Amino acid sequence: MKTENTAYSILDLALVSKDHTLKETFNNVLALAQNAETFGYTRYWLAEHHNSTNIGSIATSILIGYAAQGTKTLRIGSGGIMLPNHSPLIVAEQFGTLGSLYPNRIDLGLGRAPGTDRETAQAIRSDFMEAAQSFPNEIEKIQTYFSVENEHAKVRATVAEGVDVPLYILGSSTDSAHLAAKKGLPYAFASHFATTHLWDALAIYRKEFKPSDVLQKPYTIVGVNIIIADTDEEAANLSTSLIRMIVGLFTGKRDFVQPPTAMTEYYKEILQNPQVHQMLKYSFIGSKATVKAQVKEFLEQTGADELIAVTNIYGIKDRIRSYELFAEIMKELNS
Repeated sequence: MKTENTAYSILDLALVSKDHTLKETFNNVLALAQNAETFGYTRYWLAEHHNSTNIGSIATSILIGYAAQGTKTLRIGSGGIMLPNHSPLIVAEQFGTLGSLYPNRIDLGLGRAPGTDRETAQAIRSDFMEAAQSFPNEIEKIQTYFSVENEHAKVRATVAEGVDVPLYILGSSTDSAHLAAKKGLPYAFASHFATTHLWDALAIYRKEFKPSDVLQKPYTIVGVNIIIADTDEEAANLSTSLIRMIVGLFTGKRDFVQPPTAMTEYYKEILQNPQVHQMLKYSFIGSKATVKAQVKEFLEQTGADELIAVTNIYGIKDRIRSYELFAEIMKELNS
């Protein structure tokens, strides 16, 4: 499989670190996007999550506008908007507005998961389950609102008609692979945490893909966890913040991102837990040389058109440095 000309991007949850304010967190979003632009990243996506103290990307479209305003060429978008939480009309209006403000730079990635717990999903939208089941139809509504042909309809998203905002289908199982292939849309798989169905989902998408007006051949974006530092030991230490996040996820004790500590036997044992090991299967942690070898092998196996990196590190300077080293790796692999 190919390893050259692979795009590289960032998926961010605007994580809130301990002893950091929300304003500092949002400032870090902008700083990371600005550095990503300098490093040659293709796109910077923000994910939608709700009711979690350590996640700041809640009002996703607003944060997208903030990052787009402070950058010039980087594509900014959603990874994704959880469509069952929203009216397709409102999503079209929001992203049509963003697409007009920042032409040819806004992406609209769409998922069907709630991005939260059951009670919060119910509070966001009482008919969430019904909306989730009609996900394909909801996507069609958005496509209609963005089309110039909708100008004579009774219900219009006037700010979206004819605006270039590409749609991406997000998935963490095989369901969305069928849908993305049927619609001829690019497909992003959340293998940075949902590792079990990666290979089946990619195979289904590529086998069933039907060319469309927007895409002539399959385009895959694959999520990976990336933590790179100057040494393997330093990267391992930085990863302890991520490990504590995962433990909090499994135990229901979510908290702010904690400062890193030494990689002790305690953390090594946690990494051997079957659930944790499976969730972090596609995590590449180490020095530049170590991660480069891992990424090269992963690209050869998946044939991904694009890697989208998730780097859950406590401090913004260490995060930016990790993304800088990852960009160097991708440039070297593409040369």
